[in-house]
Amino acid sequence: MSQLDVLPEPSRRIGWGLAALVVAGNMIGSGVYLLPATLAPTGSSSIIGWLVCGVGAVTLALVFGGLGRMQPDADGLSDFTRRGMGRFIGYQTGLAYWAACLTGNVAVAVAGTGYLAFFIPALKEPLWGAVSNLILIWITTAAYAAGSRTAARFGAVTLVLGLIPIVLAIIAGVIAFSGETFAASWSPAGEPLLKTVPASLAIIFWAFLGVESAAALSSLVKNPATDVGRASLGGVSLAFVVYVAASAAVFGVIPADVLAHSTSPYADLVARVMGASVAGLVAACAVIKATGTIAGWTMMGGETARASAEQGWLPRWFGGAKKGRTPVSNPLINGALMSAMVVASAQPTLGQQFGVLIGVTSVLTLCLYALCSVTLWKLTAKAGWRALAVAGAVFSAFAVAAAAGGYIWPSVGFFAVTSLAWLWVRKGQGRFQNT
Repeated sequence: MSQLDVLPEPSRRIGWGLAALVVAGNMIGSGVYLLPATLAPTGSSSIIGWLVCGVGAVTLALVFGGLGRMQPDADGLSDFTRRGMGRFIGYQTGLAYWAACLTGNVAVAVAGTGYLAFFIPALKEPLWGAVSNLILIWITTAAYAAGSRTAARFGAVTLVLGLIPIVLAIIAGVIAFSGETFAASWSPAGEPLLKTVPASLAIIFWAFLGVESAAALSSLVKNPATDVGRASLGGVSLAFVVYVAASAAVFGVIPADVLAHSTSPYADLVARVMGASVAGLVAACAVIKATGTIAGWTMMGGETARASAEQGWLPRWFGGAKKGRTPVSNPLINGALMSAMVVASAQPTLGQQFGVLIGVTSVLTLCLYALCSVTLWKLTAKAGWRALAVAGAVFSAFAVAAAAGGYIWPSVGFFAVTSLAWLWVRKGQGRFQNT
């Protein structure tokens, strides 16, 4: 998301295959490790929700591919929407994406604490769980404060380790899958699918956040006009296969009523099939991946805030005094904001806290995806691209409308506050007067 003054030489840019792995890596974050427990009230019928979200994610991948084709030199989501819909929408996108990064990061910390609780059961208690969340956040904030390269390398090293729990869970599920257990968990409360599936979409779509990664890196790929679309579609497809297989594996082995109280679903699944020692490896890998994911998204949130400060959309404390330079006050402020979210979002169980955080983050990000879809419509007159833009906007709007009110109102409040703040921003920045 950082502004690039000089584009890398073509020979040093990444191909679409590597970019697809970046997309998949950003999507298959540590948060998915706790999703089965969060979806336990919906039961194994959540597989339908995965399929719906998978189709929506593919549609959005194509939307971002279209934006990459039409605006290959854009610098992230806020630059796309600024070019297509004006500075006000670009401003809203930048600030909303920053807020989504911070809120989602707290959810990742909760997921990491959930797997730490496999070793330290006391962390299942709200107080000690919050302490663990704060420690994870500040360790990674310190890594980012030491430099963006430190945070990026830390996140890269943990990526492969993070896939071990999911792969082992899928293998364990294949070995011990029970059709009876899966069927018995179809709808634990006996509610119709028309009620349970739509309500789960905002939660499930959390796992697909990151579909925009290739578009955000469009200036770094070899041929943005084609590679952004290929990478987005390839990354989404890979993640989708992993998600559906892992979800089916968990619900085919662990009953929904037991799963609802789990803080480490994949470790519990592996423990049932392969033993506690292997389950310990799964939990340890999940914690490591959680820490790496927090580091990566801490950097993303910080760089988004820096870029917004350079546009005059956030105070100079986040950056802007010297182009491309991130002051130490940036990660410190973001760390403090995430710490406040940890306390404000505290719930009786880690699963409930995780559900609240990812619901809010998903709704906020889906709103941004809708804006990007509208931007695609504005940037082209071709019927095919416009039809795709409509499909992306309709899916995003439907997923937001189906979400629980508790997830929607924080986003409404956020956009209301930032809209009022825009009056101050315009007054202080003369270059916004003609917007």
